[in-house]
Amino acid sequence: MSEITVNTEWLSDCSGCHIAIVDLHEKILSVLQAVKIQRCPVLTDVKGYPKATLGLVSGAIRNEHDRHAALEMRKACDIVIAWGSCAVFGGPAGAGNIHTPAEIARAVYLDNKTTISAHPPSREVSPLESVVSPLDSAIEVDLYLPGCPPHPLFVFEALSALVEGRAPEVSRRSVCAKCKRAMEKSEVAEIKPHSEGIPNSEQCFLSQGYTCMGSVTIDRCLAPCPANGVPCTGCAGATMQVLTEPNRDIRTEIAERMSRLTRIPGEEIVAAIERGAKSHYSYTMASSMICRKPTFHIEKWIRDEESAYEAGNLS
Repeated sequence: MSEITVNTEWLSDCSGCHIAIVDLHEKILSVLQAVKIQRCPVLTDVKGYPKATLGLVSGAIRNEHDRHAALEMRKACDIVIAWGSCAVFGGPAGAGNIHTPAEIARAVYLDNKTTISAHPPSREVSPLESVVSPLDSAIEVDLYLPGCPPHPLFVFEALSALVEGRAPEVSRRSVCAKCKRAMEKSEVAEIKPHSEGIPNSEQCFLSQGYTCMGSVTIDRCLAPCPANGVPCTGCAGATMQVLTEPNRDIRTEIAERMSRLTRIPGEEIVAAIERGAKSHYSYTMASSMICRKPTFHIEKWIRDEESAYEAGNLS
């Protein structure tokens, strides 16, 4: 097969997906033997969009610049990969959909104690679009590679498959499939904050009262967080079961499992997840597969939380 040329682009995200290339370590050498990286914001000074076989696009569509860059990548590249959870689902920037661009500008630039300027961004800054959206809202996507960032194993598999001219191996398993913790029935009767206590290293977090999202998150990470004592936060995005079934939802799926493993009532678990909706849905709330569900009412959940806080019912 002839040499494969690669362009990468970085939209609204944190750069972690680009750093994931470096995390390939020595494996990158075998990839680079057949791949030529032409445009890459963190490696090259190429400003344009040269013709390429493959385009890796990270980040969500957040402003006019993002949309323009996505369209240029689609024109230049034969194959486009939505690279990372921000490109696939919208990522944490999706929290902006709960507020208007004017509210965000006011909070960030005008009513913020840490800023000196009393003026919003100038014309030189690309204006925010009305909503945050995944990459496929702007262009056609050929392959989705979620993760925050995608694990080097999955990056290598995707690039290797392209080099070898085959379809990449894709698993639909959840993070739980790689977690070695045991799901056991316990007498736990209340939900614990993630910052409270030291979890038992052998037992499932749900059994201990922690709202771990491993059972509703697709495995694109090999479960390093649970292995190191940290409950899954869902950074690789929801499982296909949650995404494709209209009435299956992150909070109800977790509540069903957790209530079976503990003495905590399911409705109490659902309420707790709703109160922390910006965290539990932080990677997927901009995706139409989540935000258009009949069960998804994040604005109401947040209003209810703010009202309870103002009434003194929450600390």
